[in-house]
Amino acid sequence: MSDKLVNGTCSSNGNGNGNGDASNKKCNGTRKEVRVWCDGCYDMVHFGHANSLRQAKALGDKVIVGIHTDEEITKHKGPPVFTEEERVKMVKGIKWVDEVVLGAPYVTTLEVLDQNDCDFCVHGDDITMTAEGVDTYHLVKSANRYKEVKRTAGVSTTDLVGRMLLLTRNHFRQGSAEYDIEKEGSSNMGQDSAAKSPWTGCSQFLPTTQKIIQFSDGKSPNPGDKIVYVAGAFDLFHVGHLDFLEKAKKLGDYLIVGLHTDPVVNSYKGSNYPIMNLHERVLSVLACKFVNEVVIGAPYCVTEDLLDHFKIDVVCHGRTPIALEDGKVDPYAVPKTRAIFELIDSGNDMTTERIVERIIVHRLEYERRNQAKEKKEIEAFEALQRQKQTQKAG
Repeated sequence: MSDKLVNGTCSSNGNGNGNGDASNKKCNGTRKEVRVWCDGCYDMVHFGHANSLRQAKALGDKVIVGIHTDEEITKHKGPPVFTEEERVKMVKGIKWVDEVVLGAPYVTTLEVLDQNDCDFCVHGDDITMTAEGVDTYHLVKSANRYKEVKRTAGVSTTDLVGRMLLLTRNHFRQGSAEYDIEKEGSSNMGQDSAAKSPWTGCSQFLPTTQKIIQFSDGKSPNPGDKIVYVAGAFDLFHVGHLDFLEKAKKLGDYLIVGLHTDPVVNSYKGSNYPIMNLHERVLSVLACKFVNEVVIGAPYCVTEDLLDHFKIDVVCHGRTPIALEDGKVDPYAVPKTRAIFELIDSGNDMTTERIVERIIVHRLEYERRNQAKEKKEIEAFEALQRQKQTQKAG
């Protein structure tokens, strides 16, 4: 393992101690750069993934993320919702990620840590197992090169898939390319504790100002910065959003994203949208490395007050249709009048609706996957409880 330094230079001495205490090693009085390994499927990347990587970054200097291939995920969990290319792009877009490695083994090995100059591996405090029921981190745990961070309760890929299945349940026409979604008006979809695994879903997502602060850069624009503004639902934050925000950021120096409230999104999306509530969408967008600031509950119509307050120079929108407010008012009339409105072609046709369609097409497949995953978690939890009872009795 090489000794990379922060603010200094040192030749490799290959003396990695393998215990996760690399931050204490010094060379010529300069602290060694601590490289942290994280790995996973990163399917349907959400703020829970981002929060885990944020915590991992706090334990070191660089975060290197290993991503499993489609074949490995299909073998152990079932087919992923997103492709390898999409999953890699999403992870690269998270602000706390420094490097991405595709083809990470499903069982994390000491060799993969050493090959990537990583001191230790970090993962959430939930259980992850292979198809055979083996702890995927048993090797690095045995070598004392493993650290846990607190899992973000109330959200997971399984949970989000469940929300989408609930969205369409009893309204899907089998064997048809079309599907109907009736308006059920459920504001708590996917947040009912009864629908969660007893191990991973210990409580529903509870947003706090502290969590928003942790995700935020906390930086104001510099004098003379060109400020860009975009607005939307940004529901189930995906690669289409990411490509759009990257292009928007290139039009200026400081990017502000306005997020519409749940009722407003429902008014122009219909059905049970948004899938994720406003607080979840805020964290998802803040985790994007192209975003500097978020307006929580931004007005649907871009007003003069908003433009003046944030000193906005450019307002952008993608190529998706723009719904008129009350069927009459163009929400971008003011920036158009000021000649600061631009349409952006992200070059990516992914939408939230397309993600839901993917889930619907593979509905039974994903339901089986989720049921199998929950069964495994329950069995692991029960085994852990029996082990604790045996230890107490001994």
